[in-house]
Amino acid sequence: MTRPPRLLVLGCGALAREFSELLKLNALAEVTLEFLPAALHNHPENIPIQVRERLEIAVHKYDKILLGYGDCGTGGHLDALCDEFNVVRLPGAHCYEFYLDGGVFEALHDSEPATFYLTDYLAKHFDRVVFDGLGITSHPELLEIYFGNYKRIVFLTQTDSVELREHALHAATKLGLPLEVLVTGYGQMETAVNEFGIRTRKPDTASLQPVGVVR
Repeated sequence: MTRPPRLLVLGCGALAREFSELLKLNALAEVTLEFLPAALHNHPENIPIQVRERLEIAVHKYDKILLGYGDCGTGGHLDALCDEFNVVRLPGAHCYEFYLDGGVFEALHDSEPATFYLTDYLAKHFDRVVFDGLGITSHPELLEIYFGNYKRIVFLTQTDSVELREHALHAATKLGLPLEVLVTGYGQMETAVNEFGIRTRKPDTASLQPVGVVR
């Protein structure tokens, strides 16, 4: 009997909940999930370094690998790794794009380029990831330097929970910007996961491998 292919999603820790949820919602099984620290986004030049280190090991263990990143500010270096290791990544430049349908982010950007975007993850962890991560908590004078030219916040919410709307409003208040909310679901990310995974007749959460998340 032919064994099923061994599948790995190697992704950003900011997407851990979303990947787990998509596998369950779409009845996809036998996928191992591994995540690198979400804080790497504050130093995107380090993302390809850590991805390469993991891929050099993973390509010998798995038949197919989905890289759970967009370009994420790496200047094409993740695409070069995809070509080198024969893996695929999520579509688009970043999560703000792949959580939407094709072309929607470009329209949002064209309507107001000076937009700061939030996702569910970023809204929930705004103080830690943004204010602490960028040093604004310790040096409040940096707030104007980082955000002085922004005109609005657009909250791209995958789940549209009341709690996360409150977190997004908290972020907008701290930045002194108007808030707009757009309910996205999982957009192109869901399509990519469906094309990658093995579908079962029923969701089978017991068959999912443990999620290793490094925040």
